[in-house]
Amino acid sequence: MKFNEKLLSIRKEKGLSQEQLGMELQVSRQTISKWEVGQSYPDFQRLVMLSDYFDMTLDELVKDIDVQDVREKSFTDEKVNSIYLDVENGKAKVKKLVKILCYIILLIGVFVVAGFILHLLFPDIEWLWQRM
Repeated sequence: MKFNEKLLSIRKEKGLSQEQLGMELQVSRQTISKWEVGQSYPDFQRLVMLSDYFDMTLDELVKDIDVQDVREKSFTDEKVNSIYLDVENGKAKVKKLVKILCYIILLIGVFVVAGFILHLLFPDIEWLWQRM
């Protein structure tokens, strides 16, 4: 529900005329009318006065939300983001480990190939190929 619709609804619910509400807020009936049809919007001071007069929080008056719901949703979003971040960090660590293992395997492969080539090039050098 938009602010103007909410203001109209609350005013009627309380049985107030635009003029009566205007007197409470020290504004004209026409100003209240403009707020209710959405032609203008009250300044911050008037919003605070409205919330006090109707015994509502500013969030309830302006946004039509329950602040506790927002806090709980925010807390849930933080948990989900934290879990997602943990998963992403885990993936990054696994990728790093896989990369290191690939380099080690590649290095071993290079030594094996180099040894094989050396054996082909210098088959008569016994000290190079003797068994220990």
